[in-house]
Order: sequence, then C-alpha cells, then structure tokens
Amino acid sequence: MKRLDFNSGWTFKKAGGAAVPVTLPHDAMQTEKRGPGSPSGSGSAFYEGGVYEYEKRFTPPAEWTGKRVYFEFEGAYPMAEVTLNGEKIGGCTYGYEQFLVPGDGLEPGAENVLAVRVDNSFVPNSRWYSGAGLHRPAFVYVGERDHIRPYGVRVKTLSVDPARIEVAVSHTGPGEAEIRIFDGDVLVASGTGSRLELEIPDAKLWNDSTPHLYTCRATLPGGDADEVKFGVRSLEWDARGLRVNGRTIKLRGGCVHHDNGILGARSFPESERRRVKILKEAGFNAIRSSHNPASRSMLDACDELGLYVMDEGWDMWYNAKTPGDYSNRFMAGWERDLEAMVEKDFNHPSVILYSIGNEVSEPASEKGLALARRLVDRLHALDASRPVTSGANLVIITEAFYAHQGGGISADRAANSDDFNRLLAEQFHGMCEFSARPEADRATSPYFDLLDIAGYNYASARYAFDGQLHPDRIVVGSETFPFQLAENWRAVEGNDWLIGDFMWTAWDYLGETGIGAWTYEPDAMAFAKPYPWLLADSGAFDILGHDNAEAGLAMVVWGAREAPYIGVAPPDHPGEAQYRGAWRGSDAVPTWSWRGCEGNETRVEVYTKAPKAALYINGRLVGAAETRGCRADFTLPYEPGALRAVALDVDGNALNEASLRSAEGRLSLRLRAEAAPVAGRPLYIDVDIVGENGVIEANSDRTLELEVAGGELLAFGSARPRTESRFETGRYESFRGRALAVIVPEGKTRVRVYGEGLDEAVLEL
Repeated sequence: MKRLDFNSGWTFKKAGGAAVPVTLPHDAMQTEKRGPGSPSGSGSAFYEGGVYEYEKRFTPPAEWTGKRVYFEFEGAYPMAEVTLNGEKIGGCTYGYEQFLVPGDGLEPGAENVLAVRVDNSFVPNSRWYSGAGLHRPAFVYVGERDHIRPYGVRVKTLSVDPARIEVAVSHTGPGEAEIRIFDGDVLVASGTGSRLELEIPDAKLWNDSTPHLYTCRATLPGGDADEVKFGVRSLEWDARGLRVNGRTIKLRGGCVHHDNGILGARSFPESERRRVKILKEAGFNAIRSSHNPASRSMLDACDELGLYVMDEGWDMWYNAKTPGDYSNRFMAGWERDLEAMVEKDFNHPSVILYSIGNEVSEPASEKGLALARRLVDRLHALDASRPVTSGANLVIITEAFYAHQGGGISADRAANSDDFNRLLAEQFHGMCEFSARPEADRATSPYFDLLDIAGYNYASARYAFDGQLHPDRIVVGSETFPFQLAENWRAVEGNDWLIGDFMWTAWDYLGETGIGAWTYEPDAMAFAKPYPWLLADSGAFDILGHDNAEAGLAMVVWGAREAPYIGVAPPDHPGEAQYRGAWRGSDAVPTWSWRGCEGNETRVEVYTKAPKAALYINGRLVGAAETRGCRADFTLPYEPGALRAVALDVDGNALNEASLRSAEGRLSLRLRAEAAPVAGRPLYIDVDIVGENGVIEANSDRTLELEVAGGELLAFGSARPRTESRFETGRYESFRGRALAVIVPEGKTRVRVYGEGLDEAVLEL
C-alpha cells in the first residue's frame, strides 16, 4: 500500500472553543494554562488538562474509488476516538502507540470529514509531562483490494555467516509476492513467495559502529507494493553476555523521555535525529525509551545512526501511580499494546530489548507474577528474536511483597514510584544499599526468573555478588545515577553477565519538576518543587541539547573523549545555602564566563582517566590532584581569562589538555542554523549571547524576543528550569547565555532576535 503524509490541513480546538488551523504533530497541552492550582501538579509541570478535537476536511481523488484505505495515527494522547463523516471508525485508549482505523466509509470525489477527539481532562494521568492530542504524525494508506497489509512486510535475520534472512509478507487475496532486496540502488537478492528465505552475498552487517541498512521491496501480482528498511543483525544473550553478530557488546546507555523539550510532546524526524546524533557523538550507544514505546522517528534515527534501543511498554500495570493514569485500562489493552509495539519495532535493527514496564509493584504478588508471565510469553510469541526485560525497582517490589505477606517492611503504605523518588531523594545511599539485602533478593527473584534479562533500577549494590548468587542471571542496569557511572562501568566491564548501564537521565525533560535541581530558591529546598518549576533539571544534556559535567564524565569513562573535560560550578550565588537534588551529581557546566562573579569562590571539576590532573588559571598553577572516579576537584576564586586543565601520568608528565575562556568585550546576539533549510521541515536555530571573541557569556541572561517572517515559529525557549515563559510566544529568558528556536521555513525566511542592551540579530535563510 502507498503510505501518504496526512499531517497538513487539520483544525484544532479545545472542546467548546474556536477552531484554529494546525499541522501535525501537535501538542494540545502546550496550549493550556500553567498555574499553581493545576491538578496535574509538579509531575506534569502544572499544565491543565482538557478535551480536544481535531478535524480534517479533504476530498479524496476519484481514483481512490474501490481502493482499500486505512488512516494511521502514530500517537494520540489519550483516549482517542476517530470518526469519519460522523461515524465512529475506531480509536485507541493508550496514548503512545500507533493505531489504524479503516476508511471504508470514505467517499472519493466528495468532501469527507475525519475527526479525532482525545480526552486529557482527568489529570494527573502521568508522572511526567505527557503532552496531549495528536503528538505524533498521521498517515493514510491506499492500496488495491488485494493488498499488502500495513506493517505486513517483516524481515528477520536467520544467520549472519552466511547472511540469510526470512521475509514474510501478510496480504489479502491470492498469489505470491515478488521480493527484491536492495543495497541502495543495487539489487542484491530476490525471490517469490509470501514467506521465503534469501541469502545476501557479502552482506554488510548492522551494528552501532556500522549501521548499514538494506531495503526490502514486496510487490503483489496486482501491483500493490510496500517496502521497508532493515538491517542484517543477529542477537544472542546468556550469562556470557549480550552479543550482536557474534561480538560481545556493552550498553553505554541513557534513559530518554518522549518529549522534545521546547517542542513539548511533538515528535518530528528532525528532532529525534538531532537528539540521537548528539547522544551518539557523546559516546552513548544505547537508549531506554522511558517509560513508553518510542516513536517511529526515534527508531528510524537509531537505525540510521547506530544506537541500540530498549523499547518500554508502560510505566504502570493495574496499580495506579497517578489517579487518572492508564492502570484502569491496562488489563483490557495490554495485549494489543504489545502487538502494536512489536508491529512498530520488528524491522528496526536498533531495537534489541523489550521492557514490559517500569518500577511496577505487581510482581510482589502471585496475581502480578501470573500477569508478568503472560506478558513475557506474549512477547516471545510475537517476536522470539529479542529478549524481554523490565526496569525493576527492588525496593518497591520488596516493600509490596512484605505488605502482601501481612506485615514487615512498610506494610502500612502502598509502594509506588512517587514514594520511592521522594525517599531516594532524601536518603539515596541507604535506599540503594537496601537492594542488596537478602529479603530484597527473596522478594524479587521470582520476577527476575521470568525475564530473559533482569533490569535493575538503582540496585548497583548487588553487582559485587550477584554473579555468584545467580550465575545464570543476565543483568542490565536499567536505571542508575549518572554520578555513579565510573564505579558502575568498572562493574560492567568486569562482569560478563552485566551487559550495560542506563543513566537517569541522558536528556532533561518536562515535568517531574526539579528532581535533579541544585537550587538556591528558598521555596525549593525539598524534593517537591513548586510552580513555576517546569523542568526535571536532570540530564547529561539539557533540553536544548547542551552537555554538562555528567555528560563529560560519561564521555571520559566510555573513552569517547581523550582530552580532559572541565566543569565549573556556577559562582553566581556566593555564600548561599544550596539544595542538591538526588538525580544529579554535579551542577558544573563547561564554561568559564561569569560576568559579575569576580572573586566568588567556585569549584572546578576535571574529568579524565589519567591518574592526576593539574589546573591553571591565566597561566598560574592552581594545583594538582589525584583523580577519584575519573574526577579531580579544585577550589578557586573566579577571575576572567583562561582556565586550563592538564591530564598527568603517575610521574607528572602531561598527557593531554583542555581549556575554557571567558567572553571578552561587548556582548551581542549570535544566530546559527544547525542545518540547511528545507521548506516545510523543522529547522533548529541556536540563539547565543556572546562576547567579541565568540565565547558564550553564562551570566548575562535576559528576556529575548524572536520574530519569524516567511515561515512559522514552532517554539522558542531555553533550558531555564523555573519560568512562567511559554515556548509558543516568541518571548523567553535565555539561560546561561543560550536559547533555541525551532522554525519551519517557507521560501525566503528571516529570523530576527532582540533583547535589552543588545543589538538585534538577523538571520536570512
């Protein structure tokens, strides 16, 4: 079937309001008010909810007469109902999965009305920012009556030496499909059949280092056709490790929420590819889609650039974590949810793990274990080529287990992730060590025994002995603190059964406000952050995609960076009390430009694998120190100029170095397009406040205003974690000298930015 873009020409309105034109993907929650009284609370960043209606009026061409038509929505949050010309034709209760609705009532040659209604009024329904509405793209499939079904072409690697694949084509009507395999434009294999095996001579195998993709094109005798991209890639797992194409790999991973920062929940191919590219360049080779199925655009980017994916089903099962969440629909929908996830993932070589949930407490009971067994068995039946895991929190399961026994540990309260987050923030060392206790092992082993790979959330204390205690168990650190990476990675490299580590989190996100914040705000000296906090402030990269010291640590530990990484604790709050969020191990950022902070004491962190590091300011030696966990700390008063770090061997010889400089002279605005403009496609524009030497100034922030002529502004904002500014207005405060715009250029486009005390800057595209 032909798959056609169906994203333009929609209107949107909040129920009872006026309709406005929109192009999908669209995040309805970004149109809502934020305020301290919002029932969504800090989890969803204080946005209000609502019921939203989308409508598209269109006239199908006359040649669609007699054709088979389906409409596809990649994500509609939540509780979507779809009508065609007033008649209900389908829907989906889960907000993160793609679904099809038939177009049997379509009238070619006449105006048709396709409408989608989503109900996000019952907030809170998520522990993080969910977004709302048609937040992922829409498509229409058009084919013959005898057609290849949507998602009907599947390619599975049978072996890599020699390279043999199985192609299965699901279609209606008689006849066999003609199968052709292309490497670019070159035909490398072909055959006929609805299920057949083919050998690819001299195959180029897919992995994170060489992410080579082939194209499979299937054509029916009547002319209906479909094609998919795939990689030739084998996967094996046992207590000796995880192997791709026979080679052992270790997962250098990070957890990633679904939102795209200033774009809200909208998923564009350009946005997902940008994020994957930045993570890949920093040394990551894996992401965990937390805690819902990844978008197709994200998987496409991981396929093309070479990142492994743990795709996760849900954040909850039948026990609620927030009052309005999916738990009350889970039992009716889980099987279809898994089918949809596998339909989406099957041909993506990047997907190497399925996760059946995050920090669920149900496996503490016999009922929950029985459900877990059904989930695992169903995934094995749908796709036996990938292992099944779960992001399991041992403390949550243990507390729930003893509560089910009628007493013991915390039997007087329900165990859920919100409670755990709060306790972990207050006493994270004790909570992590709890996972190593015998009662935690007794409570969780029945669940881990059901999984192909045990996913440990915040349980690295078990790494020292689990290889002996459970010699057949394969373990992945499915969620860990980034500041423990050096220690955790030594364990990963030293134990075959420990296949990788996924830090929380690789990228900052909306909602769960302030869980990682290091703040001086008087009203934010505790875990729960009040309005107008917006961001989690937890991530190796901020929501704009800029690295901080935790990304620097990862680059060094993983060998993605040879030169030292310099992080500087902001010196702009001298002598003030600071609250430190548990999900961040440092507030340092890679800048030495802090106007107005002269003489203020600051901490400089130097990250290197070398045994020692030396630090110089304006040519003067500050000191030399041994590194612990790839980090050496120095304290000094801030003075502008040049900061230089040198990595030293045991004898004090210089190995390599890195430096930071302060912004000099008069400040100005700098605009830079991150790619060549393409009409109708999102384009990222960096907006920086810089000195005359081109260095970004981190301590001269102000409100900036941005205007676009000859195009559309999708969003403009910064990584400021606490603000009442809005991404859609074109007016936002910079943060540490940076802001970011996403625009859609159309023909000749002009971007203009101005701020108090700065000359306006103009970018012509």
